[in-house]
Amino acid sequence: MYKEKLGVPNEHELVRTSSKSEQRKGQDTDIYGYDEKNTDGEIIAKYIVRDSMSIYPPQSTTVSFVKYDPSGSEIGSGRI
Repeated sequence: MYKEKLGVPNEHELVRTSSKSEQRKGQDTDIYGYDEKNTDGEIIAKYIVRDSMSIYPPQSTTVSFVKYDPSGSEIGSGRI
C-alpha cells in the first residue's frame, strides 16, 4: 500500500512485519512495521509508518514514516 509513496523500487519487496492501533488525544493511529527486501531476499531497510486520523471534525489524516537501516539506525523520515 505504501511501497510507491516510500520510494521502494519495484524489484524490491515491502513486507509488513507488525501492526497495531492506538487512540489518544483525539487521534486514531494505525502503526505498521515493514521490511524492505532486495531481490536476494535480504533486508536492506525497515520502516515504521504511522497513519493517524483526527476523530473530531474536521477529520484530517496524517501519514508519516521513519526509515531505519538493518542495524536499527534512523536514516530518514517524513510525511507521505
